[in-house]
Amino acid sequence: MPIKTRVLRRSNCEAHPNLQDTALGPLWQPGLQENHALRGAGLLLRLRLAAGLAGDGNLPCYSGDLRARINSEVRPARRCPALPPAMSSCRRVALVTGANKGIGFAIVRDLCRQFSGDVVLTARDEARGRAAVQQLQAEGLSPRFHPLDIDDMQSIRALRDFLRREYGGLDVLVNNAGIAFKMADPTPFHIQAEVTMKTNFFGTRDVCTELLPLMKPQGRVVNVSSMLSLVNLKRCSPELQQKFRSETITEEELVGLMNKFVEDAKNGVHQKEGWPNSAYGVSKIGVTVLSRIHAWKLSEQRGGDKILLNACCPGWVRTDMAGPSATKSPEEGAETPVYLALLPPEAEGPHGQFVEDKKINQW
Repeated sequence: MPIKTRVLRRSNCEAHPNLQDTALGPLWQPGLQENHALRGAGLLLRLRLAAGLAGDGNLPCYSGDLRARINSEVRPARRCPALPPAMSSCRRVALVTGANKGIGFAIVRDLCRQFSGDVVLTARDEARGRAAVQQLQAEGLSPRFHPLDIDDMQSIRALRDFLRREYGGLDVLVNNAGIAFKMADPTPFHIQAEVTMKTNFFGTRDVCTELLPLMKPQGRVVNVSSMLSLVNLKRCSPELQQKFRSETITEEELVGLMNKFVEDAKNGVHQKEGWPNSAYGVSKIGVTVLSRIHAWKLSEQRGGDKILLNACCPGWVRTDMAGPSATKSPEEGAETPVYLALLPPEAEGPHGQFVEDKKINQW
């Protein structure tokens, strides 16, 4: 289909006195035919400059060829800085960890349908991740793929650099990746505790450490926790419950408690020290409390950006982790995480909460 063209007359530039003598080179000579996108880019630049605003502004995202033409034809006349290569920071992006199957996969599918931007599916196993992307592509959806092992700092930082380079930041982060040992698994408890804590708590924390600074204004962060975090909180000693419910607990104090659980498990004294007998449950206590701490920090340090961060329980979902007897499908399990990921820009909450079935559950 041919590109629609129209003639730009001098009268288009006479409405504002500051625009009348602004030369933009051959692109804006009267009578020259040009496509709407290029015309719009130049006019937007002129309006912003006439109003005394920066030349960059919140410009639309253009293709590589059109971006080159804008840089070579529109901006030089006004000595404006060049648009960054590839996708500019105005391109929105959502990212889901542990998304090649189960709840994570269902979250990606829903975001592809509802989120206005790119959706990045990440997985530790690249072959499985790419297969998941191909499955969604067969459904008419267009997720992107990037490998991510949340136990590997190099992998996390490679993802961080990709997001900076391609998008200039991140709009939605869903921390879904996690592991759980089966009830009948013969692995000694202290090993289960160490392995589970490394991925579920420390891996999630490492992702947050690297990616939270990239969150754009009105960004959304969802940490997929579990109802077992609340169940096992109530099984902790009163002293531990008080610490985990404290609104002044620091991230360093929380890390110390998670490490103490692993050490107590190694020494065979975790129950004597007031811990429940669930490595998964304690790791998810850590995820929920970490979410509260990070939400408080965001409010203190970036309150004006209206970033909302929450932990949530997807419910008992039929996945490899929970088994076939669970009551919810993966699609039903994705509902609350997706609801939190897509909270509207004007929303003021929930923030720093533990959410189940789209409702705040008292921690």
